[in-house]
Amino acid sequence: QVQFVESGGGLVQPGGSLRLSCAASGTIFSIYAMGWYRQAPGKQREFVAGITSGGSTNYADSVKGRFTISRDNAKNTVYLQMNSLKPEDTAVYYCNARLGTNYDLVLSSWGQGTQVTVSS
Repeated sequence: QVQFVESGGGLVQPGGSLRLSCAASGTIFSIYAMGWYRQAPGKQREFVAGITSGGSTNYADSVKGRFTISRDNAKNTVYLQMNSLKPEDTAVYYCNARLGTNYDLVLSSWGQGTQVTVSS
């Protein structure tokens, strides 16, 4: 059973930064593309950023130029560096492994996520 544990969220002022971490267990982490997703109150979960096993990345338009995804296969961990945060980035952030070639399809059930709140 694949499990993902997200951490690093918190309360930050607009313009601030946070670094999220996602630790994976129970699988051969390095072979999977990994994605970060978020769900704001009253909204559907959405794709934020993804990184393939080879390190290719892609981002939602709303976070391009502000967020950076990276991975450390030796630590079975994927990161999301978030800069220039905006109130609209407020959400619970989740990670998951991509199933197939579409980031809309994920490998495992969702974890607890980590809350990010951007507010003054």
